[in-house]
Amino acid sequence: MFAVQLGEGAELGPLEPWQAGEFAAHVDKARENISPYIPWADLVTDEEQARKFLQRYATRQAADEGRIYGIRLDGELVGGLLFRVFEANFGACELGVWLSAEAEGRGLITRAGRLLVDWAIGTRGLNRVEWRCAVGNTRSAATAQRLDMVLEGTLRQAFPYRGTIHDLQIWAITKDDWTHRSWA
Repeated sequence: MFAVQLGEGAELGPLEPWQAGEFAAHVDKARENISPYIPWADLVTDEEQARKFLQRYATRQAADEGRIYGIRLDGELVGGLLFRVFEANFGACELGVWLSAEAEGRGLITRAGRLLVDWAIGTRGLNRVEWRCAVGNTRSAATAQRLDMVLEGTLRQAFPYRGTIHDLQIWAITKDDWTHRSWA
């Protein structure tokens, strides 16, 4: 129920605290692929931690400050997207993503990302959607490009993670950009 079809057996739907067991199992399976870039992959280590993580997003959604969605492929949770930051009063949000290795290369994140950018700009009326990724995360940067986002700059030494301070790229698309996107 409450899911949007992405095609080829894939769907996008909300992730909620009652799905903590499924989410914990997914993170365990995907950890090696996502943990180099996503800090919460090291924090969600069991069902209790998964429930706490999902509850934070449920609370944030109730306050209109964030949301989390899962991508299922043939019924199995393989990744997701989240509005890590959602500031309706300022007209801006940040979209983050993750995906299991076995689901890569199918365009799932691009298709789901388009839906969520369209929702943020078209339905909610936000003016700007940001995308942040570590400089070495070429798959993430390529997805931002497929969403017609513009690389606005690099924050030098802005992302301390696992004992290294990484540079962070800032990509974004505005309402004007979205209206004139190349693939509309």
